[in-house]
Amino acid sequence: MRLFRRGDGASTLDLLVAGLGNPGRAYEPTRHNVGWLVLEELARRHDGSWRSKFSGSLAEVRLGDLRLGLLKPETYMNESGRSVGAAARFFKVEPGSLLVVHDDVDLEPGRFQARLGGGLAGHNGLRSLAQHLGTQEFLRLRIGVGLPGRGDPRSVSDWVLSAFDSDEDVDGLVARAADAVETLAAEGLEATQARFN
Repeated sequence: MRLFRRGDGASTLDLLVAGLGNPGRAYEPTRHNVGWLVLEELARRHDGSWRSKFSGSLAEVRLGDLRLGLLKPETYMNESGRSVGAAARFFKVEPGSLLVVHDDVDLEPGRFQARLGGGLAGHNGLRSLAQHLGTQEFLRLRIGVGLPGRGDPRSVSDWVLSAFDSDEDVDGLVARAADAVETLAAEGLEATQARFN
């Protein structure tokens, strides 16, 4: 069953997937960059090659007969909307065909929540997206990174900008999140929620 339909003047993509993160080596292994890690896994699975576009890196891949755009904004987190907004306009993507993959401190580590719309929860990347898109009604895959534990002196911002702990299965987390993106593209939101939320 095809989730997305293309008509005259419609998008050339079935789904634009934006993974939020920050550019630069220092940020690569951090919790805040889990969206980028998921997109890199999807590009690896589907032979996507990255090119510079929309103040970010873009790869276009096929998932069966679906066309997906994978976008890693390179504007830093709090300017993510500038990159995603430009890509959404270029590809004529409606908010319901935009999936944003991002870290979430309000979910326990390793938990996922796929949803359409919702609040911004103090997430600067989401706030920037809402400003540039003019709506909060886009698809999200929230990836739980939790909060600092009791006695941990780090602030929430230091926590998300720090590397995953050595006992966390980051590869497993990223692989399951990539599975969730593929499920959402191929089978829709409800199937994804039933399997991954």
